[in-house]
Amino acid sequence: MASGLLRTSDIAQTLGVHVNTVRNYEKWGYLPEIPRGENGYRAFTAVHLEQARLACLVLQWPYLGGRAPLVQLVQSASRHDFDKALELARAYLARIHTARANAEVAVEFAERWAAGHLTDTSPQKMTISQAAQHLNVTVEMLRNWERNGLIEIPRDPANRYRQYSTAELARARIIHQLIQSGFSLMAISRMLQQVAAGNTNNLRDALELPRTESANEAIDIMGDHWFSSLQEIEQRAQAIIEHIAHLIEMAHSS
Repeated sequence: MASGLLRTSDIAQTLGVHVNTVRNYEKWGYLPEIPRGENGYRAFTAVHLEQARLACLVLQWPYLGGRAPLVQLVQSASRHDFDKALELARAYLARIHTARANAEVAVEFAERWAAGHLTDTSPQKMTISQAAQHLNVTVEMLRNWERNGLIEIPRDPANRYRQYSTAELARARIIHQLIQSGFSLMAISRMLQQVAAGNTNNLRDALELPRTESANEAIDIMGDHWFSSLQEIEQRAQAIIEHIAHLIEMAHSS
């Protein structure tokens, strides 16, 4: 192997991935074209290594939203279309900022509700179908929240139908806002339990469940610690932008 050139195994070892991962990066268009040596082996350069490092950084879990824009980002950088890669990276960072702002607003509404400021003052009692339409949710969503202990709905003594009054509607609206903002049912349940115990302070902390020791965290519990997850994702997005800038410098110096 010529001096300064790297093998597939060198890339894999440096990044801590399997050699098949590096081969897949090539197949999926995550790496620039890789020349072959006289022996037919792939001859990677430092540019390939840094591009592979970008792929690892961008596509590791957790990430926000769909994977397709992130794949497009990596593929754009591999084609040296760094303007497009930066555009996608900055748009990704903006989505993260929006998600954090939405989460903060949802917690602020929850704190106002917990302090007795009702967010829904409809005087009319509603059936579950009426409540679903009023809240712009589905009947199944309301039933799911009830099954999970997030809300308890009184029944009409005459016909046993659920009756949503002002209190239940306000509580359901808060649950919906928190779910839409990314919080999990488990995190919301913990917050509601704290409110029921008479502690309406630090609801933001109540929504942040302790992280487990497991290294392979399931996707569906990211909302158990949504604020810290968003902070982690934001830091990685900043690192992605910095790494693209590093690739640009490498391209200009070659």
